[in-house]
Amino acid sequence: MNYKAYIFDMDGTVLDTVTDLTTALNYTMEKHGRRHNYTDHDTKEFFGSGVVVALTRAVAYEAGLPKSELVKVGTPDDPVSAKIDPGLIQELKVTYQPYYELHCRDHTKPYAGIVPMIQTMKQAGVRTAVVSNKPDGAVQKLCEQHFAGVFDFALGQKDEIRRKPAPDMLEKCLEVLQVDRRECVYIGDSEIDIQTAANCAMDCISVTWGFRSRTFLQAHGASHIVSDPSEIK
Repeated sequence: MNYKAYIFDMDGTVLDTVTDLTTALNYTMEKHGRRHNYTDHDTKEFFGSGVVVALTRAVAYEAGLPKSELVKVGTPDDPVSAKIDPGLIQELKVTYQPYYELHCRDHTKPYAGIVPMIQTMKQAGVRTAVVSNKPDGAVQKLCEQHFAGVFDFALGQKDEIRRKPAPDMLEKCLEVLQVDRRECVYIGDSEIDIQTAANCAMDCISVTWGFRSRTFLQAHGASHIVSDPSEIK
């Protein structure tokens, strides 16, 4: 292996979570009398920056924001969040979060080749971890079900730590693993993962089997792209 530690994003990287995310999103929107016929393809465009941004993107899209602009929501170039009632987003979150945590294991499963890849890493003596913008409760449940005893550390979004692309979550992971950032790589499927690794001065491997296409990743600065877990070394 080329690194002493491999840190993974969760959604779209080690786990195919999209069906459960879509179900929870549509349940939430229906409960609040909003559009609730989103597809898995829509969900992939909404998620990646945490649940608040995902819900904001869904509301903005319902209001007419073009899909090409969704990626800006939650960034300094955000065109719409200031125009959306934060109280509405909080109400949606209060409905979404407990429902998703209850149902996050209904259809979610590891992508093909993920488990053997991580087993190979463990046999080689390297450290492995998960750092995700998914709420921490769901991260812990999913790791327990699909990767029990596999990862050395797992961290999801908590109120007391800034979400990706801020480097804080990766910094916490490095502290726990006691690994130098120069000997570590972050692996993810989105522009947020590329930005997070850069903000932490860490190498990044982008994967194409998740929520973003190779073309999108290249346009957002990906320098090392793989299309199969076996390519991660």
